Order: sequence, then C-alpha cells, then structure tokens
Amino acid sequence: MITHDTFPVILASRTAIAVLACALLGMPSAASAQAPGSVQGLVQDQSGGLVPHAAVELLDGAGTIVATTQTDTSGTFSFTGVSPGDYTIRTSLEGFKPIVARVRVAPGRRTTAQKLTLELASIAQEITVERDAASLGTGADANRDGVTIDSSALRDIPIFDRDVVGTLSRFLDASALGTGGVTLVVDGMEARKVGVAPSAIQQVKINQDPYSAEFPRPGRGRIEVITKAGTDKYKGSMDFTFRDARLNSRDPFADSRPPEQRRIYEAVLGGPVSDGKHTSFLFTLDRSEENLQSIVFAAGPAGPVHAIVPAPDRGLELSASVNHQQGKRHTLSLRVTNEQSHTTNQGVGGTTLPEAGVDNHGREAQLVLGARSVLNGRLLNEFRFLVGHESGSAVSLHPGQRIVVLDAFTGGGAQTNQRSTEDHFNLAESLTYVHGKHLFKAGFAVPDFSRRGFDDGSYREGSFTFASLEDYALGRPLSFLQQRGDGHIVFLQKVFGAFVQDQINVSDHVSITPGLRYDWQNIFRDNNNVAPRLSVAYAIHKNTVVRGGGGVFYDRAGDGPIREVLRSREDRLVRIILLDPAYPDPFASGPANAAVRSVVVLSPDMRIPYTFQYGAGLERVVRKGTTIAVNYLGSRGVDLFRSRDINAPLAPLYDGRPDPAFGQIRQIESAGRQTAHSLQILGRGRLAPRLQGSVQYTIATAHNDTSGINSLPANNHDLSGEFGRADFDQRHRLEALLTLKGGAWANVGVSLSLGSGRPYTERTGRDDFHTGQTNARPAGVGRNTLRGPGFASLDVRWLHEFALGSAKAGKRDEDAPAFSIGIDAFNVTNRVNYSGFVGTLTSPFYGQAIAAQPPRRVQLSAGFHF
Repeated sequence: MITHDTFPVILASRTAIAVLACALLGMPSAASAQAPGSVQGLVQDQSGGLVPHAAVELLDGAGTIVATTQTDTSGTFSFTGVSPGDYTIRTSLEGFKPIVARVRVAPGRRTTAQKLTLELASIAQEITVERDAASLGTGADANRDGVTIDSSALRDIPIFDRDVVGTLSRFLDASALGTGGVTLVVDGMEARKVGVAPSAIQQVKINQDPYSAEFPRPGRGRIEVITKAGTDKYKGSMDFTFRDARLNSRDPFADSRPPEQRRIYEAVLGGPVSDGKHTSFLFTLDRSEENLQSIVFAAGPAGPVHAIVPAPDRGLELSASVNHQQGKRHTLSLRVTNEQSHTTNQGVGGTTLPEAGVDNHGREAQLVLGARSVLNGRLLNEFRFLVGHESGSAVSLHPGQRIVVLDAFTGGGAQTNQRSTEDHFNLAESLTYVHGKHLFKAGFAVPDFSRRGFDDGSYREGSFTFASLEDYALGRPLSFLQQRGDGHIVFLQKVFGAFVQDQINVSDHVSITPGLRYDWQNIFRDNNNVAPRLSVAYAIHKNTVVRGGGGVFYDRAGDGPIREVLRSREDRLVRIILLDPAYPDPFASGPANAAVRSVVVLSPDMRIPYTFQYGAGLERVVRKGTTIAVNYLGSRGVDLFRSRDINAPLAPLYDGRPDPAFGQIRQIESAGRQTAHSLQILGRGRLAPRLQGSVQYTIATAHNDTSGINSLPANNHDLSGEFGRADFDQRHRLEALLTLKGGAWANVGVSLSLGSGRPYTERTGRDDFHTGQTNARPAGVGRNTLRGPGFASLDVRWLHEFALGSAKAGKRDEDAPAFSIGIDAFNVTNRVNYSGFVGTLTSPFYGQAIAAQPPRRVQLSAGFHF
C-alpha cells in the first residue's frame, strides 16, 4: 500500500495541478475569439500503416465542399484558415471504403481530427466516425484501455532527455514483459531501437489489441511506434535541448552539486524528390553530448568514500529514408541508419569505486526495406526486411584483480574486457484479407537471424569476494573467480514466429477474434510452442463496450545465456571458482591444477517458458471525447527461466561437491512459476475543457520464485523459500500524462508518477552453503520480505511557439516557420526517492539506501520548425 510519506506528495501534486488548472481555465483568449482555425488528421489502414495520397474533402454543414487535399506520404492532412463551426471530413482511396468524420473547429485553434482508419472495400459502404467518438467500436484494436500519443502530444509533454520509449514504458505491466524486457515494434516490425530522432516519431501506442496473435508479447508488454515519412512539401525542424547542473538541485548522496551538462542536437528534414507527387525523403540527426557525474557512496577500509566521478557519454544517430508511391496501390520505402556511441567510467557509482569503471564503444548500421500493397479491394500485403551490422567493446579502465566487499565497496580492476560483432537480418510479412464479416490476418516474422561473435577477456586476473570489511582487513575472502581460455565463440541465433487470426464481426454489437501463433528459437530444443489467443467485445450500448480475452505468450532467451552454454560445450572459456582461497595469491595453498572448472548447461527437460494472460473489462464514453476503462488483468507464468547449481554441496554439512570433477554446474531450467493480478482504471481523452491526456491507476500483486534466467536460489537443494513477492511487485501505481491548453502563453504538459514501495531481500552476506554464492538468507527468511519506500515525481513542461509567418485578419498560417522555446522541470517537488536498498546483514549500509533517483532537474529547449 502507499506509505505514509507518499500522501503529502500526492496531496501537493494534486493541489498544484488543481490550482494551475483553475488559473488557466479562467484566462481569457479574446485575441483568438473570432480567428479562423485549422484542422489536421492522420489516415491509416486496418494494419496501422499510414495511407498516403488519400483524397480528403472538407464539407460544411450544408454538405458543400469547401476545401480538398490529399494525405502526404506520412498519411497526414491539414486544412488551414477554416471558419469556426461544424464540418465533415470525407476520406477515400481506391480499394478502401470511404470514411466520414465530423469535427468542430474552434476559433483560433487547431483541431485534430480523430485518427481515421480506412477499411478494405470488400463491401461498398460508408462508415461514419464522430470526432472524439461518442460511440465505441468492437474491433479487437479499438480497445480504449491503452495509451496512444501522437507527435503533437509528444512535443507538449515533459520527456527527459527526449527518451520517448523510456517515458511511455511507465504504462507497461512488468508481469507482461519477457526475458528481454519490453518488445519494441517499429513500423510493424520488431526492433531494438526506434532508429530515428524523436521529432520523427508520428505515433506511439501501448496495449492496442492486447491479445493480438501478430505479436509475441501481450499489449502491456510492448510499445508500437510509427515513424514519419517525407511529405510533398519541404518541412523540417531543428531542436536543441540543454541541461546544466547549476539549474538542478543537489543529489542527497553528493557532498556538492556535480558539474553536469547535457546537450542534444536534433534535426529533421523532409520533402519531395523531383515533383514530389510520388517520391519523398526524410533525413534525421540526433547528436547527444552528455557530461554526467556518478555519485560514489561506499564504505572503504579507511572509512566512508564519497566521490563525484565524471561519466561522459557521446552518441550520434543518423537516418535517411525514401518513400515512393507506385500508382495508388503500392508504397515502397527504404531507410538507412547509422549510430555511434562512446561512454566512459560506466558502472561507477553507489558502492563501486572509480577504479572499477569501464569504457564502452559501439557502432551500428542498418538498412530497412518496406513494401505495402493493396492487391485488390480485399487483400493488403505488408513486407519489411532489415539487414544490419553492429560491433561493440567494453574495456576496463584499470588492470588488476577485482575486489568485492559485499555492499561496502567494489574496487580494483573492473575485469570486464569484451568485444562483440553481429551481422543480422530481420523479416516481417503479413497479409490482411476481408471477406464478408471476417477480417483475416496472417503472416510470419524472423525477428532475429544473426551471426554473433564474442571475445570474452573478462576475469583474467580474477575477482575476490569478501563478506565484510572485517574479513577484508583480515585477508579472509569467501571466494575467488577466474576465467581462462581464449573466450572466442561464433554462433547463429535464429528466432521465428508465425500467426493467423480472424476478426469475426458477428453483428453490429459483437466481435470475436480468435488467433493462433507459433514461436521457435534455436539452441533450446522445444518445437511445440503453439499459442492460442482469443478476444471478445460486446457493445451493450453505443457508448459502452465489455471486452475480455486471454492467450498464451511464449518467452525467448537472450544471447547471453546461449553463449555461456555454448562456451561450456566447446570448452572455449574455463571458469574457476575457489572457496576460502588464500589472499592475495588464491593458489598459494595448493597447485593451480587442483582448481576445477565450472560450467553452464541446459536442463535435459528444458522448455520455452510461457505466460497465460487473461482479463476482462468495461469501457465507457462518459462524455464526448472522454473514455473511462476499468479492467481486471491476471496472468500465470509457467516453466519460467531460472538457474540452479546442481553440483552444490549436500546437507547437512554442505562440505564437498557431489561431482568433484567440476565446480559449479549452473543448470538453466524452465521450472519457475509466477502469478499476477491487477485492477486498472484508465481515463483518456478530454478530461476537462482544456485538459486532455491519459491517467492510469493500478492496484496489483505479483508473486514468483525466480528473478530471471541467471538468478540462483539461496539453497540449491531446497527451493521452498523462493516463492514470494516478485522483484517488480508494486501494490499501487498512478501514471499520468496530461496537456493543459490555457492559451498561447499557457500551454503546459504534466507528467505525474506515484507508486508504493518495491521489495528487496535480506541476506546473511556469507556463503552458508559453500557454493561460491553470497545470496544465502537467514533461517526462516523468505525472498523479497523487506520493503522499500514509495516513489513520487511530478514533471512539468511549458512550451511557447512564436510564428514567423505573416498573418492576415487574425489568420495564422500553420505551415509558416515558427520558433519555439520550452522549459521542463523534472521532480518539481524535489522529493528524495531513495533506491538501492541494502539487505546484506554484513554490510555497514544494511537497511539503508545507497542511491536515489535524480533530484529536481531543469531542462531548457529551443526549436525552429518550418
């Protein structure tokens, strides 16, 4: 539950928003009382693809056409200089059903028409969509318990360091994530990153069609991003984002304010190629220069260690794309991206001393080819292909043995020297077919087919682990770890998925969408991963829909565990773990060849884990433009990944390994389990006359017996104490992204995040079971029984735009050049949100935090748009 220290922040946050809203709602805007307005919108097909060159007409109340245009290559359209009043927008394109939307244009304001979705024209009919629809649809992807943010909203809300994906990840459900974390889908294909500058993002969607068979993870475990394309007119932007420590508050663990500075340069340019009727281009640049500082808060042999360590970060991302319209039915796209990054002193901070830092270098290049074709009035085909190369390296700043004193300090060399290369391709192909009351969709994908090479030179000098500062002073380590061999390995990683689903519109009030998916990956020999999915929607009334569904979602293992298993098989990297070694020479008490190797193996009965997720809820339009959704969501994780040392010493003496020919035998198993339940309440749309956005409250519980594929239990032969609160278990969460339109000088974006505390585990800090691990717990103590404090953060953004174009009779040209300035304040209340709580009994910081989330920070921005 929310702790007592959270309530004052909640009250203060709500009060601040209420006061700000009242002030802005009462502000007059006489200057724009009778000024013409404008209308803009986005047209897409049923698959979410943007539709270029669709005919768009603007009709007045009498049905007279007052303006016509076409969607550009990014699927957008706009009408400017529109007199206030009620209008109808009619959109049509060969092969699709025409669609009609009604809008009301306010004086002097830009009206954004609802996202218009063209359906394949198997049956000629006209579909009417109300602006900010007062009625709900029953389509599988028409659910209102998700979050959709378009490009204009992304400009208005506070986004730290322009990290769009990170900001919106707050609306995800941790129980829906796989081993690899959030699933990112960019323009219909799984990706590792967006690949374009934030200003080139058209739309971001979370939890749309949550039980879709097209994707490997449920809706709350994925983020879908649609990027912009070029237009038939030259358009672009240049943005600069700046932060400096002199504008920030001091970190509670720093003796002084660290001299940080952050600069982000962003540029986007798009326009026509030749006459622009069929071909357009888009170029983006994103350059980041980050001079950050890491805060060290440790306890060393001579006493407390407090330090501020520079951790500079440099990154450059370039992308260039071309879109070509071949007739009215075919669209081709080509995108090339290149990214470089360099970070210094990574890993430093908390109890890790500056000497244990690591430098990282990375480089990645990709080429993405896309094709979208309306083959006839019933069939839509989409194809995307990606090929890329990347390389990276991690180099320790200092040589020498690594010294770890549990939750006190980590020093010596980082012992992290690695190099990696990867050549890969991705493929996604889908067909959408309409016949009568059926909307079929089927396809397959190769999210990863890669040749990966690794050279692991880590722990060549070895790493000592001590239970406490006292043991360190006495030269009495718990264990010593060292790796030998060339550490080189090359392997192929292959991932494949296929799906089929059918949306059946049983009647005007009922829709049923069954689906089936199949997932497979190599190395793990499990070939029967068939995942059924089903969603149902019933419209009780035009403004009330009941939804429910369920499905099986299979997981994937990352490349880290795979390469560990393959190295053990090929004997390319030998890991040695010595217990109670001599110090500083671990082999002084015996010959070096007495050390036995430790290996990583797969369980003979290994299966791919899966999650069964199910839920039901009610969606209701409470007023025009405002929707409330209440949903129950449950999930059960089966055969989840975890590790176990099957060669651990046996009770009761825990003396000597059963197989003396080996040290640790870490077996990766699929034997974990998880249960999660949550109730979510989401309000979205126009929440007040000038306030719009999304607010989501979640009350939840989650329990499991594994922290992931690499996690080991406290006692490898007794797992009874492992089932407990999940690491991500959080009883209460409130997330809000809001924009308040109070006039030209009072446009404010608000981001609010509140949450109750998360658990952590109490540990003895000693190797009680003689395995070389230090995760033993006191007798009778389960996993994750301690609880941290709540979290609260309020972020605010103010933005103003200066039009540089000419104005006539109060009319503003929306396409005219404009200059904008913005101020963002993150964690406005400067609440100290502690993190990194220590549960190790031998640590001098037991029960305390060794880090905190950032204090109040101010971010300045300026931009030029044309």
